[in-house]
Amino acid sequence: MNDIGVIGAGKWGQALHFSFLENYHSYITSRTRRDIKNFTDYKTVLDKKYIVFALSAQHSKEWMRNHFKYKGQKVLVASKGIEAKSGKFLNEIFAEFVPSKNLAFISGPSFASEVIKKLPTALVISSQSLNTAKEFEQFFPSFIKTYHNDDVIGAEVAGAYKNILAIASGVCDGLQLGNNARASLISRGLVEMSRFGVYFGAEKDTFLGLSGSGDLFLTASSELSRNYRVGKYLALGNTLENILQKLGEVAEGVATTYAVKNISSKEGVYTPIANEVYEILEGKPPLQSLADLLKS
Repeated sequence: MNDIGVIGAGKWGQALHFSFLENYHSYITSRTRRDIKNFTDYKTVLDKKYIVFALSAQHSKEWMRNHFKYKGQKVLVASKGIEAKSGKFLNEIFAEFVPSKNLAFISGPSFASEVIKKLPTALVISSQSLNTAKEFEQFFPSFIKTYHNDDVIGAEVAGAYKNILAIASGVCDGLQLGNNARASLISRGLVEMSRFGVYFGAEKDTFLGLSGSGDLFLTASSELSRNYRVGKYLALGNTLENILQKLGEVAEGVATTYAVKNISSKEGVYTPIANEVYEILEGKPPLQSLADLLKS
């Protein structure tokens, strides 16, 4: 029986860990000690052949540089986002430490709170090596249906960009603009996400599947989404600083918005929704952003 280790004991890391425990020996670690079954130290997890990485996208490179030593491990990246400082996608960051054939990325509609309750969902494991993707598939329990593909950049862009659109959707609902407005926003957001991803080599069909529309529809329409709540609270007049303090958790969409704004400006990609989310994060009144979006 293969063992698997999880780095990161936030809600998503714990959800994956508990799901793996259905049929396998899973071990989990984090910077802070947690009262979790099979919680252990970094070394024990890093000695496993199969490792799941579930830390913040913004701290991934620093953590890997300080703690990771490649010994043939296969790594499934469960983090979602784009490094704001460098504008690098996670596959670029992890490829500095692990050969691409040993890397995989997970995406799809998956609130941690529902995974822990063993409610059914479907996810996609993307890797340049389909053998690596299939090897990670074995660890998932029966209530999680898994698919695999080789569109790593598509999965990454979808997983990162949907958080920006969730912030926008939260603003929409916070302003009480109605169901028509939210549906219009999400639909145009899907087009924008796809445009951005295809520019960087993603397959367009990826954005119509679980990684794209599936995860977007979930994240952009529920209070369970941290990023959605960020947008809603911004629309209600709260400051970003107070919102993030109140959340007590990482909302990846904030840093990703800054990353996408910088990338799209540099590359000339048309991203009007992401641009307005950036402006709102910088203090622009949400109603003014609405007016500007309707004119663009």
